[in-house]
Amino acid sequence: MSDCIFCKIAAGEIPSNKVYEDDQCLAFYDLSPQAPVHFLVIPKTHIPSAAAVDSSNSAVVGHIYEVIAKVAGQLGLDKGFRVVTNCGEEGGQTVGHLHFHVLAGRSLAWPPG
Repeated sequence: MSDCIFCKIAAGEIPSNKVYEDDQCLAFYDLSPQAPVHFLVIPKTHIPSAAAVDSSNSAVVGHIYEVIAKVAGQLGLDKGFRVVTNCGEEGGQTVGHLHFHVLAGRSLAWPPG
């Protein structure tokens, strides 16, 4: 989508502080971190939200979780981390492109709020 900020980041039109990249997804540090470690992982293909995941695009979600595990290992997040996907306005989604927040580096309270 031409007006999607995450599509522009994935295309390299907007710079990001990359953590990982391959042909299916991109991981980059959040500009407004909510934990000492806070990065996002996005599919390079535009998927509006978790509500739009179906049999045509679900393989990339599995791949993203593999990437999250790999990057968490590389960053030494052995004490734990949290993966969050907000979906829809009431779910706290502010960018209409599926993305996964990975937070770590401090104790993360439950419930999140």
